[in-house]
Amino acid sequence: MSRRGELDVLVVGAGAIGGAIALALARDGFDVGVIEARPPRPWRGEDEVDLRVVALAPDARALLDDLGVWPAIAAARAAAYRRMHVWDACAPGSLSFDAAERGEAALGWIVENRLIQHALWQALQAFAPAAAFPPQGAREGGAVRVFCPAELAELDEGENGLAATLADGTRLRARLLVAAEGAESAVRARLGVAFEGRDYGQRAVVAHVATERPHEDTAWQRFQPGGPLAFLPLADGRCSIVWSLPEAEAARVLALDDAAFRAELGCAFDFRLGAIGAATARAAFPLRLRLAERYAAGRCLLAGDAAHVVHPLAGQGMNIGFRDAICLRRVLRAARARGSDIGAAHVLRRYERERRSESTLAARGLDAIERVFGTGRLPVAVLRGAGLAFADRAAPIKRWLADTAAGRA
Repeated sequence: MSRRGELDVLVVGAGAIGGAIALALARDGFDVGVIEARPPRPWRGEDEVDLRVVALAPDARALLDDLGVWPAIAAARAAAYRRMHVWDACAPGSLSFDAAERGEAALGWIVENRLIQHALWQALQAFAPAAAFPPQGAREGGAVRVFCPAELAELDEGENGLAATLADGTRLRARLLVAAEGAESAVRARLGVAFEGRDYGQRAVVAHVATERPHEDTAWQRFQPGGPLAFLPLADGRCSIVWSLPEAEAARVLALDDAAFRAELGCAFDFRLGAIGAATARAAFPLRLRLAERYAAGRCLLAGDAAHVVHPLAGQGMNIGFRDAICLRRVLRAARARGSDIGAAHVLRRYERERRSESTLAARGLDAIERVFGTGRLPVAVLRGAGLAFADRAAPIKRWLADTAAGRA
């Protein structure tokens, strides 16, 4: 627990990952400050489904449930997918997963990014104290103090803590700072932490479409020479598409009229769900691989996209970020139980070792898949088609893949 007038943890960024970290630590009894440049746009049920959706794995869903926000998300708009089917456009061979084979209700849930942020933001607001911070006297749990709109202007680190100055002159003291403000993290740049990776020269084209046949509560993915095409089931019966294409091809697809786009999309998907019906407006975002060379610097940690950005072909980006939150929560709980300083180097190294190892393995694995499945050369296509078919028949491999995607491996 912090000393009066001092925070335990300062979280920069209140997106999905930063919000989850702040809420989790506050519920665990830590005093938390949150710095956010702007509040998230409110989510409303009557609005069109957000174009940015995520495929939540069971461990991410369990975290949100433990934080008390999952019931509101599930009641608002979330689609469970019970099956997954992956196949290759250039060679025979496919790989399928079914939750029923594992005795589970779902493999994952398709949820709007903005809905997750909205639910966490509302929970943070409800958790923040109405009176002076920290609250006076005995209390159960920690507290949250939200600074928004606000920006970090200065950061000074001492032996026993750090001092942060906001752009408006507000000064805060904490024992630990977590940078979770996204891929263009200003805190990471301030700390001098470099990153490695590459630009894929691709953009992910996203839209929501109606299909002639039901999506069958299935996440579909077809590998093509230019990149994977995913059809993800939405709660309203439509599918959210994520179509990874080379830059020039993405620009061409974005410029197509509605009829031409629907026809070309259906052909690319091999009309697996029949003809493509009504489609929303399209958008696109660049695809990159980014891995921070360090996740800890002094009394500061990186989490979420500030630490790692991966290819979206397996929908693991946000799940990896939520695993950062799960790990940090466990590490800080253990440090407090031992009576250790939560910002001490040996504590932060525990988090860094675990998270950098797992996220690097995941990112490199996804990068390797993109390289192998992103080519249309016949010998490679034949081999990868055979590989999909083999994995589908090899129970141990299939189980390991499912466990990895679910956060159980």
